[in-house]
Amino acid sequence: MFNFEKLEVWKKSIALADTIYSRTRTFPADERFGLTNQLRRAAVSVSSNIAEGSSRSSKVDFARFIEIGTGSVFELVSQIFIARRQGFINQETFQKLYCDAQEIGRMLSGLRNSLTPK
Repeated sequence: MFNFEKLEVWKKSIALADTIYSRTRTFPADERFGLTNQLRRAAVSVSSNIAEGSSRSSKVDFARFIEIGTGSVFELVSQIFIARRQGFINQETFQKLYCDAQEIGRMLSGLRNSLTPK
């Protein structure tokens, strides 16, 4: 088992990516290279940055990757707003994705703070 697999935030970010993939399957075909792709890339980026950062030799380097992953969460939130406004997802789906993103964002912030020297 790799170290990152033990992190609850990594597990939750994988679950969020699964949800994004599932929800974007119903997006219009002409969005395949637009919002669908952007949402999927942002969602995958969160867990990927956690994993890659955990391989770094210093806590400062790991914290930097956590910051990048946090940026991907923010990007995803912006994109789900657009998906909702365009009618690609309903309010219930939006709310679930938004709450999941908030939780992951908080968890990433805590992880980053634990890695950053005071």
